[in-house]
Amino acid sequence: MKYALLISGVFAIAPSISFADTFLGVYAGAQVWQVETEGNFFDSSQAAAEVQNFNFDDKTQGAFYIAFEHFIPFVPNIKVNHTQLEPTGSVDLTSQFEFGGETFSVDTTIDTEADIASTDIILYYELFDNDLFSIDLGLNGKYIDGDLVVFEQNSSSRSEESFKGIVPMLYSRLEFNLPFSGLGIYAEGSYLSFDENSVSDFQAALTYDAIDSAAFDFTLQAGYRDISIELDDVDDISSDLQFSGFFAGIEVHF
Repeated sequence: MKYALLISGVFAIAPSISFADTFLGVYAGAQVWQVETEGNFFDSSQAAAEVQNFNFDDKTQGAFYIAFEHFIPFVPNIKVNHTQLEPTGSVDLTSQFEFGGETFSVDTTIDTEADIASTDIILYYELFDNDLFSIDLGLNGKYIDGDLVVFEQNSSSRSEESFKGIVPMLYSRLEFNLPFSGLGIYAEGSYLSFDENSVSDFQAALTYDAIDSAAFDFTLQAGYRDISIELDDVDDISSDLQFSGFFAGIEVHF
């Protein structure tokens, strides 16, 4: 799967912004996420009221990110965050379901296998940054690339559709640290809503600095994340999907 990413933005920020106090700081992290998936997707030609929710299985999914922070005034920092979502599920139809040119009849069971990649390119400024708390604000270009498959268990009926696009979103992050304890907490999120479309990605976590040295930091994370994707007629696909659950992660900073 190829990703073509091009995000540009113009920021008008006051000169009082606090920038990174090092020449270049690198943050890299990985998370293991226990995901509970709810909702549905369907052809945009079908009425949403006729669509049933799939019974998705809970799955363990992964995410990773890397961020670069620098001292150059008025040039935003950058963070790249990639999440892979591969939900599977089934539903016993009580109404007709249309997808990808196929019509699935009432009283049949259909299965779904989805592969949805979410890649965030985030440009942000540090509005405040000290030992107690930090505030980041910026723009997120979320690139969503999904392959959706629906098939009937007892026949050869099968259909597949794909959708992709870049969603520009507002981004913010708040972080608080408890002095002399190594403990901290952060909340991070991106959000956009327009017309009948709404996309959000929020997470909050408790952190612990297992290693805090002049050379590098090593931090443990435990938190909760929620991604909602409500799209209306994007590449002829509509969706109302929510991915949520607890995660554990690590981060290194050098």
